[in-house]
Amino acid sequence: MNQINQSILTLILLLPLAGAVLVALVPDRFKLPNWIALVTTLATFGLTLHLPAHFDKAQIGFQFVVNRLWIEKPAIFYHLGVDGLSLWLVVLVGLLAPIGVVASWNAIRERRKLFFALFLVQQTAMLGVFLSLDLMVYYGFWELSLVPMAILIAMYGRKDGPRAALKFFLFTFIPSAPLLVAILWLYAQTGTFDFTMLQYNIASGILPAGPLYWAALAFLFAFAVKVPVFPLHGWLADTFSEAPVALAMVVAGKLGLYSMLRFHIGLFPLQARAVAPVLVGLAVVGILYGACLALVQRDFWRLMAFAALSHLSLITLGIYGLTLTGWEGAVYQILNHGVVDGALFLLLGLLYDRYATSEINAYGGLAAKLPSTATFFVIASLAMIGLPMLGGFVGEFMILLGTFTGVSKGWAIAATLGVILGAAYMLWLVQRLFFGPESALATTKPPEDLRIGQLAVLWPLTALMLVMGVAPMLWLPTIEKGAHPPMIPSGAKALVDYDGYIRGLKPPPPSGSSFSAARIANTNSMNGEGQR
Repeated sequence: MNQINQSILTLILLLPLAGAVLVALVPDRFKLPNWIALVTTLATFGLTLHLPAHFDKAQIGFQFVVNRLWIEKPAIFYHLGVDGLSLWLVVLVGLLAPIGVVASWNAIRERRKLFFALFLVQQTAMLGVFLSLDLMVYYGFWELSLVPMAILIAMYGRKDGPRAALKFFLFTFIPSAPLLVAILWLYAQTGTFDFTMLQYNIASGILPAGPLYWAALAFLFAFAVKVPVFPLHGWLADTFSEAPVALAMVVAGKLGLYSMLRFHIGLFPLQARAVAPVLVGLAVVGILYGACLALVQRDFWRLMAFAALSHLSLITLGIYGLTLTGWEGAVYQILNHGVVDGALFLLLGLLYDRYATSEINAYGGLAAKLPSTATFFVIASLAMIGLPMLGGFVGEFMILLGTFTGVSKGWAIAATLGVILGAAYMLWLVQRLFFGPESALATTKPPEDLRIGQLAVLWPLTALMLVMGVAPMLWLPTIEKGAHPPMIPSGAKALVDYDGYIRGLKPPPPSGSSFSAARIANTNSMNGEGQR
């Protein structure tokens, strides 16, 4: 078992890449690329379940750690690990990937080899972002995640894919340049790209405060665009309108939100506290702005885009409220958002493939013809708006509670108004698509409800929405281990206690010193990262 624990993260990371190579080699006949992609993603999901099954909730720090020297100069390490913050996000990516394959099964009819190969590369890149603990390795996966997405949007866009792909690429690639500069500056100051060693150096106060603040802003800027945080959302609506369903459901918000938690607040707690009031204000504006725009949309892809802006802004509010309750609620809401969006995007993709339009006004009265589709859509919509007993309620309640008690009652009330508006636009969408007078579109094709493969995906997702609503303690104790906000005394410059990773450290090294490659290699023993 110890040998499996030492190699499990590498297996999870490389299996989708191996599947992509295999897809590229097989002939495009008998839907072989589809089947290989499905088997690969299911196998990867199975491997991710090993993590929560063998995760030690009593242990602080990273587990299943791999830390080997990759490049000597500059010192880049193949350093992977998971903790309570990243554990369930890795499992979520594993869960959504086979759902994306099912959603693309009949929707992708041309160049299937290219589509599924790039889709599996995208999965590898996302897993790499969540697993990497060396900043250069992390940056490589961060940039890699942009390429398959942009290519597939350009090639498989519904109306104007190349334009949407260019906008997405420029919006998300340009902020990566200052991020890279900031990473290189940190290396020049400390001699390491290692996340845990950088935490030690920054918390020890040996880095100059002014440049450190700008480095923190560079990190934040790249992550805020990726979420996106209002007003950096210019790419979102076009991307949702044009992106294949499989890509929209697996990418939206997760990488940026996780990176805020891990690499912005995790590395720069003092600087994060300084900008937190601005982020809280922008988050509340984004909640209300996204909800109001969703209310007036007439295209369901654009409605989902602005709904995502509102919901992702709520998660951002939980993160930058810097409360333990808000952090746990934010991570839990990322998980719920992924599950619910997976179901909704799958169902909307089926409607689009069947009727070839995303105009909401063209639909109506489909519940009588497609009862299973309508039932699952209603349940997922109720989970999205936070109905009690479903997963969305737990995350939203924890975020709003943390904001109300630890940040500002006014901001919490304003955010609650956005949640109420969310109920309005989702119930309106349900009514227009499935109820009311039967539209002419509903009579153009004979009724064909959900097939076995689609039901095999939707039943587990629906059950998961319910379990997340009634039994959140299956997830929250693990999340709590990694979601500790920084405990920062007002005006303090001394050693900071955050995330439980630097408790009981030795006195900081002399000013200007750097850590050697040998000491970096011993990171595990200093930080309590157990090889289990």
